Amino acid sequence: MITNYFYIAVILPFIGFLFNGLLGSRIKNEKIIGWIGSGVVGIAFLIAVFSFIEVISLPVGERKIIIPLFKWIAVERLDISFSYLIDPLSLVMALVVTGVGFLIHIYSIGYMHGDKGFWRFFAYLNLFIFMMMNLILADNFVLMFLGWEGVGLCSYLLIGFWYDRKFDKSTTADAAKKAFIVNRVGDFGFLLGMFLIYKTFESLNFEEVFVLATKIPLNEVTITLITLFLFIGATGKSAQIPLYVWLPDAMAGPTPVSALIHAATMVTAGVYMVSRCSVLFVQSEVTMMIVAVVGAFTAIFAASMGLVQNDIKKILAYSTISQLGYMFLASGVGAFSAAIFHLTTHAFFKALLFLGAGSVIHAMHEEQNIKNMGGLKTYLPTTYKTFLVASLAIAGIPPLSGFFSKDEILWETYASGYYVLYLIGLITALMTAFYVFRLFNLTFEGKPRFPSHIHPHESPKVMTVPLIILAILSAIGGFIGIPEVFSGEKGNLFKNWLHPIYEPAETYLFHVNLHSHATEILLMIISVLAGVAGILMARHFYLKSIKPIDWAISKFKKLYNVLFNKYYVDEIYDLLIVTPIVKVSEKFLWKINDTLLIDGFINGTAEIINDLAKVIRKVQTGIVQFYALIMIFGITLIIFLLLI
Repeated sequence: MITNYFYIAVILPFIGFLFNGLLGSRIKNEKIIGWIGSGVVGIAFLIAVFSFIEVISLPVGERKIIIPLFKWIAVERLDISFSYLIDPLSLVMALVVTGVGFLIHIYSIGYMHGDKGFWRFFAYLNLFIFMMMNLILADNFVLMFLGWEGVGLCSYLLIGFWYDRKFDKSTTADAAKKAFIVNRVGDFGFLLGMFLIYKTFESLNFEEVFVLATKIPLNEVTITLITLFLFIGATGKSAQIPLYVWLPDAMAGPTPVSALIHAATMVTAGVYMVSRCSVLFVQSEVTMMIVAVVGAFTAIFAASMGLVQNDIKKILAYSTISQLGYMFLASGVGAFSAAIFHLTTHAFFKALLFLGAGSVIHAMHEEQNIKNMGGLKTYLPTTYKTFLVASLAIAGIPPLSGFFSKDEILWETYASGYYVLYLIGLITALMTAFYVFRLFNLTFEGKPRFPSHIHPHESPKVMTVPLIILAILSAIGGFIGIPEVFSGEKGNLFKNWLHPIYEPAETYLFHVNLHSHATEILLMIISVLAGVAGILMARHFYLKSIKPIDWAISKFKKLYNVLFNKYYVDEIYDLLIVTPIVKVSEKFLWKINDTLLIDGFINGTAEIINDLAKVIRKVQTGIVQFYALIMIFGITLIIFLLLI
């Protein structure tokens, strides 16, 4: 079976990292670097495809394959193997990571053409794919945490890739540092969760922990603490309240980085981890409620900020945070398959939106302010058409992929009895359609607003072909999860595929769906109308109005300023957290603890030794007669003491 050699799909990107990292600076031909970096990911994708075909042909009960590589850690009761778990959930993630990752690698060949760090960029991308594959294929928490930290490192390297450039009055290196530090806060929570899991179950292996979790009675406080600690890790990696602040600044990196790491793969790691640990999460009603509430409020909170931003990539960044909130909302109400379904479709249309934005930026000579664009559809026909598909998909317009996945989340939320959270999700859907078509209209429609010396042009085929493929996936990707109300006896294929993973968790769910198909169809119509309303509002205010650009500013100036300045959350963090830490570090840790105490002790010790040496040095005069006198004095003293 090809599946038994799935580890090759993990090793290949690491080989690409070593090749480009060690030899890339010596290779002058960009095509060699680009195609090797892309090729290893492409082969990994093919292995994932063939493995999927093999696994889907197996009986449902046999769709779990463990691939042990070697014994990793063996200390007393702690027994950790470096092993990969191949099952329906990890296969879905592997297909997304390698498939979308391959397209983004190809796109990067054109986008990064001529960059002095071309080889370094592909080395980092390959290292990221390697780490992400370890994260999603791990069969234990320790190996997952290795990949978890590894993708954090790659994120730091890629956000700060253009370390010598400015971004929002600071450097890209500052944005990378911010992402790294904020994620460490979440990772600390993940570690605490792992420690408590080991203390409770005496194992960190997924299968052992999850089986024990269903067989032994768990203390409610203990399971709540475990899941809350794990969720803290998820809020950091997946940019949820209150640890979302790093993701908008992460747009300082090259656009392919935004598409791969901060839209399609890395930021979904938290959603994947919660879904993988579903049997733990469902045993704590408190944690499930917190996950759902945090997800819902993150969704609407981030969407509100996306309404007024002018940087094309920052709008998409807030959109990513909002869509991740949808995924956690689904997880919090127990609809884990819906969360993974939206994760999959989101990877298609959000990667397409980011790559389309990169094509626009490339054509506009690095201009990112949508106020300075307009009328680009005549200059970028392919980018325009593909971007339109992605915009309609994220707006939830049928039959595109975003419609099926977003509607399933809203339906599951409503059917679970969380009517307030459903309403928040519905309002967010309207806001999503509005801000994405505000972006679309100001970028592609209307009259050109850019200077006459800029001559936009369509991107080369190496960039547009990935756009076309992602547009096709964004259009048809939702059909893998057609809801039961339309699919009949076949049911939801995607949900059925993941059912064996979530079956143990479903026995703990604390709600029953008693609503009819008629209700589901009615809610579906309402969500579509919300999306259409958002599109029409954006078209009216930003295309039909006399002063479309300044409409929001003139009508709601105070609210606009609050949203444009992102609720001043960064300023509040600086005031309450960053500044106090810096001042304590400067005045106490540096000037008192380091300079006065530590340096004072070390330097004081040296000065004492120096002063003592000066005294002792006077004894060593170099005069033989003085030495003889001292000897006689000593001998006399000894004899005197002996006589006494």
